[in-house]
Amino acid sequence: MTVLIAEKPRPEALETPSGKGRGDENFPVGSFLIRKDLRPHVHAFYRFARNADDIADNPALSADDKVRRLDRMGEILDGARVDSAGDDSPAASAMRASLAATGTTAQHCHDVLRAFRLDATKLRYKGWDDLMEYCRYSASPVGRQLLDLHGESRDTWPASDALCSALQVLNHLQDCGDDYRHLDRVYLPTELMGEAGVTVEELAAGPASPGMRRVIDSLLDSTDRLIERAGRLPGGVKARGLRWESATIVDLARRLSRRLRRGDPLATRVALSKVDFAAALVTGIVRGRRR
Repeated sequence: MTVLIAEKPRPEALETPSGKGRGDENFPVGSFLIRKDLRPHVHAFYRFARNADDIADNPALSADDKVRRLDRMGEILDGARVDSAGDDSPAASAMRASLAATGTTAQHCHDVLRAFRLDATKLRYKGWDDLMEYCRYSASPVGRQLLDLHGESRDTWPASDALCSALQVLNHLQDCGDDYRHLDRVYLPTELMGEAGVTVEELAAGPASPGMRRVIDSLLDSTDRLIERAGRLPGGVKARGLRWESATIVDLARRLSRRLRRGDPLATRVALSKVDFAAALVTGIVRGRRR
């Protein structure tokens, strides 16, 4: 007689990978410049943030479902028991293991989860300060995690925060049309659009109008000031490889800002080229030779 043993159902997979990876970013993620022993931990943090971001950006999920999934990732991060039948969030489990191995705080991970909960529930931003408050949780923790992994002084945080926030705004500008069309999410401050006499509907209308161009340029003006402050970061970093990488990223931010000045993100994809990355790497290593 054959005895059939019912298999225990596997837990629901929380993560909804979009297929995006480190190669799709505007900056290197755990590149060869980073200490070899730290690269897996940088990649673990990136994977954790990437998977959380993919949940928040999934148009097939309701806002409540997104928040529930993000909450569960936070619970696993903090030690919640994972079902023996399978792991519902491998990225959160790997991040928990990384934190245990390195002794770094889980706060930066919880901060990015807070930002992605906002992405699930908040679709408009009133002004620059409102946008910077979002960047405090969506972007700044990335740089802080990297600095903490290297044992750098927290005196480096302000310049790092400026750099990460600049990169975040530049990415918002790159994707402003797609974010509106696919998610009804607009990071361009409504106050700026009101002053320029434009509406969010123009984000789906094709090439930028003169008014929308003024909004984009105004945001680039503010972002360039962030990049200027970020230029102090490499000089404050002790670890040579991280100093080189941070100088490279500062140069990439400058290059992307210039491209967005010349290009129209509502008409075509404005992105860095392989030449930009190569030139920024050389510039970063040269500028990062001395503290």
